[in-house]
Amino acid sequence: MNYNQRIRARIVYGIVIILALVLAIKLYTIQIVKGQIYAAKADKQYIKPGKSQFDRGTIFFQSKDGTKAAAATIGSGYLVYMNPSQVKDAEQAYEALSQYIKLDKNDFIAKANNKKDLYDELAHRVDSSIATSIRSLSLTGIGILKETWRIYPGNTTAAHELGIIGQNSSGLIEGRYGLESMYESTLSRVGNRSSTINVFAQLFSGVKDAVFGGPNNYGDIVTTIEPSTQKYLETVLSSTLIKWNPDEIGGIVIDPSTGEIIAMASLPSFNPNDTSLVENANIFSNPLVEHVYEMGSIMKPLTMAMALDTGVETIDSTYNDTGTLTLNTKKISNYDGKARGVIPMQQILSQSLNVGAATIAMNVEHTLGTATVFKYFSNYGFGQKTGIDQPNEATGIISNLKSGRDIEIATAAYGQGIAVSPVEMVRGLSILANGGYMITPHLVKKIDLTDGTSKLISIEKKGPVLKKVSVDQVTGMLIKVVDDVISKAHPDIHFENYSVAAKTGTAQIADHVNGGYYADKYLHSFFGYFPAYSPKYLVFLYQVYPKGAQYASDTLTDPFSEITKFLIDYYNIAPDR
Repeated sequence: MNYNQRIRARIVYGIVIILALVLAIKLYTIQIVKGQIYAAKADKQYIKPGKSQFDRGTIFFQSKDGTKAAAATIGSGYLVYMNPSQVKDAEQAYEALSQYIKLDKNDFIAKANNKKDLYDELAHRVDSSIATSIRSLSLTGIGILKETWRIYPGNTTAAHELGIIGQNSSGLIEGRYGLESMYESTLSRVGNRSSTINVFAQLFSGVKDAVFGGPNNYGDIVTTIEPSTQKYLETVLSSTLIKWNPDEIGGIVIDPSTGEIIAMASLPSFNPNDTSLVENANIFSNPLVEHVYEMGSIMKPLTMAMALDTGVETIDSTYNDTGTLTLNTKKISNYDGKARGVIPMQQILSQSLNVGAATIAMNVEHTLGTATVFKYFSNYGFGQKTGIDQPNEATGIISNLKSGRDIEIATAAYGQGIAVSPVEMVRGLSILANGGYMITPHLVKKIDLTDGTSKLISIEKKGPVLKKVSVDQVTGMLIKVVDDVISKAHPDIHFENYSVAAKTGTAQIADHVNGGYYADKYLHSFFGYFPAYSPKYLVFLYQVYPKGAQYASDTLTDPFSEITKFLIDYYNIAPDR
């Protein structure tokens, strides 16, 4: 072969290679990138749809003994369909089928007589015995297909946390809200959505897996939610909702040392198995994660911890409580407007004194400089997302603390004028319970991958953000709040053999239309942890605008006591007194 022949041969080879690459890219685009879209279009052209079996990873609850229970899984049954062009006797077909499935006669006859139509679905989720009976009829034009779907065995249990699934703009099913959305890449089974084998797709599967994460990302998730605890929390919230009729109520049970959420619920809720009656899609959002509120006096223990941690105040400090203060032309006061005179630090928490909390916070700001309070509240995690494995997490609003104005510092000190999400509040309060560290609240503890391996979710604590002596002192003060104050009106909160550290909160609700605050609308909150100096659990409760009571101590003390008693008994927690 001479020189010119070799050049021509190389040109031909080059053209062949280029054409092969173009063809490969085109086929990859059609069959891999847009394969699902074209498959959906193709289904509409055939008498019998090329239905693939819907598949998706399972979400598990895990009981205290390690037993797993499916919280979201796959149900299976049969689809009954009709090809009207093949139905010979519509009346006979109706009479035969109506023995087994519910049909509207007029609608069925009209469809069956439309011979131009090739496919109509008659019934979904038919069980195997009925499907067998229908198949035995041997009706021409009537067919049976196996189908699968998503089911939630617990119905409303942990609905906000689990979420739902739905179709995206391309017609593909994906997670919406909750864990279904957050762990879409793990739970989805994209590779299993086709009922036919595509050789070219198989060829490129390795490339696709390398680029987009691959099958090793697919698996089931095991949550931190303990099903019995979750159901008990929801039962208590439900009875409290009936009694006080709030616009919204919720609660969280968390291990303050690890950030594992044992139970988490908000009402009103929904049943993810049937969302057809939902009138407002906002109900699918998780208020515990996506909403922010002014939380009220449960902020005071963190204000106290800041004052002690900086050394500006000590456990033995006193102050002169005047009952009211005017700051930057704004007046603040104790809940009853009364002065207490010279009193110790303990009374700020025991009597829940706004003026006391404001005073010590301003002392910190004036002693150590502007933005010191902002720094501490930021260290508590306020104004930052927690990183919880739930979508659409809200960010708390505390930027006004950088203004240096006394009124902003004062009101924030007792939980007004700044807004945080419930889960953000729980993260901050957990610092008091775990020795001063920042945790990451989370709902998944393990991922069981389809390749047989497992990935444990372990998130390290950050900090400390407070000295241990500071949080221990505040814990001691909160124990006195329970033993000396709350238990006097609510004896059930006093546990003879257990120390409980707790605090109530009552916050005015902001009027976003007219400005200021409503005179008769309040947010009630309550948190506590036990055994106080080595707590297993922290319980947080809140409700928005309960009717018939002004203070949280009246509406949430008993629900907190019930949950605490349940946890102590159910987990057989050792006494510390």
